[in-house]
Amino acid sequence: METGQREALARFDGVIEAPNWSKDGSFLIYNSGGRLYRFDLGSRTSSGIPTGFAAACNNDHVLSPDGTGIAISHMTREDLQSRVYTLPIAGGAPQLVTPLGPSYLHGWSPDGKTLAYCAQRGGEFDVYTVPAGGGEEVRLTSAPGLNDGPEYSPDGKYIWFNSVRTGLMQAWRMRADGSEQTQMTFDLDRNTWFPHISPDGKQVVMLAYRKGDLEPGEHLPGKQVELRLMEASGGSVRTIAELYGGQGTINVNSWSPDSKHFAFVSYQPK
Repeated sequence: METGQREALARFDGVIEAPNWSKDGSFLIYNSGGRLYRFDLGSRTSSGIPTGFAAACNNDHVLSPDGTGIAISHMTREDLQSRVYTLPIAGGAPQLVTPLGPSYLHGWSPDGKTLAYCAQRGGEFDVYTVPAGGGEEVRLTSAPGLNDGPEYSPDGKYIWFNSVRTGLMQAWRMRADGSEQTQMTFDLDRNTWFPHISPDGKQVVMLAYRKGDLEPGEHLPGKQVELRLMEASGGSVRTIAELYGGQGTINVNSWSPDSKHFAFVSYQPK
């Protein structure tokens, strides 16, 4: 993040998505073909993570604050809707957290007690929270249009998310209880998605599509996109990388534990 220099860690023939960075900084977790994989940063090799019946995992997976668990979004075979599950980070039997679908995971509170996710209920996509062990979900947003990508700040006081409520997709921030919903980006020519807060709480990386390349509520693959950086307190935003990507590039928080690097996926047009 200090020099802006990119390093290609590996190249894959198929589609991989959404690298999480482990709490000890030694590996990344990504999804591909409905499965999860661990990429060792020392050996630069991948190995599968057993997820039992959850063989349709998408790019919404989040590591637990203590690094021992992972929460996933898996599309159930019965109704083809995404639901949230938890399991040990080394793999194991998934435990259902959200009986209702579709639910798309994005955040885990720093105290380990709560998950934050985007869910469609009654035809509207909003931000919800639920106890990590399961329980009653709580709706935090009610603005018309898509509200997505909720992620906790490292101190647990805020949830960052993206919302289309002003016409273009923008980054927003609210208190963890849903109060004080505040717009943080004000781009007139970009749609901004997935604000990811650095572990030190100082900076936010976001994915941006050019206005007109897609509808504000879409985050598609196969687009020219930008990674954008902003101070967590708000203010000016600058582009730190341009690439071919979109869906799958940074759907999850990809900061290194020391806040000095950021992992992402870029693609090559066929």
